[in-house]
Amino acid sequence: MDNADLMLATAEAFVAVVSEIPHDAWERPGLGVWDVRALVGHTGRAISTVTTYLDRPASVVRCETAAAYLSGLHTMDAAANEEVAGRGVQAGHELGDEPAEVLENLVEGLRRRLAAIDTDPVIDTAFGGMRLSDYLETRLVELVVHCGDIAAATGLEDGLPPQAVQRTLTIVGEAAVLNGRGLAAIRRLTGRDGSDFQL
Repeated sequence: MDNADLMLATAEAFVAVVSEIPHDAWERPGLGVWDVRALVGHTGRAISTVTTYLDRPASVVRCETAAAYLSGLHTMDAAANEEVAGRGVQAGHELGDEPAEVLENLVEGLRRRLAAIDTDPVIDTAFGGMRLSDYLETRLVELVVHCGDIAAATGLEDGLPPQAVQRTLTIVGEAAVLNGRGLAAIRRLTGRDGSDFQL
């Protein structure tokens, strides 16, 4: 399964989770400052930003991999993080009364756009020019991580494709290494440093 197919399959799993969110759960705490609605709105931007960036071609690759993109996120300052939080809240409001339907339309629109592309164009992203295939992997990570957050906040099953989870683990591990945190991640995943995680 290529990056586009895997990202779209994961996006469909996200929509399926959203379709099961109970009416009384949307205002529950989601993640950080977000309630569930804002968390879903932010996650939906993993789909909509691809469509937006497809209309913003770049001439030079500045960010080589999904891991490099993720490692850069940890250098964002407080103001940038507040902007991300605000966009999530706004995106949540824009989902309206039928969030799953709105998100499904986003997925189908993106599916059509990607089907019409037979190359791997360079697009302009928040961290400069990236190959589309690499940017799709960053969106895959967003979908996987936040589907987990949504499932935890609502008590629903995440329904994620195993391949998506496996790829996300690889990319997150690569990003940790780039940030000099590779061994710290290994220690957490093997129950060290106070982590209660067990393989």
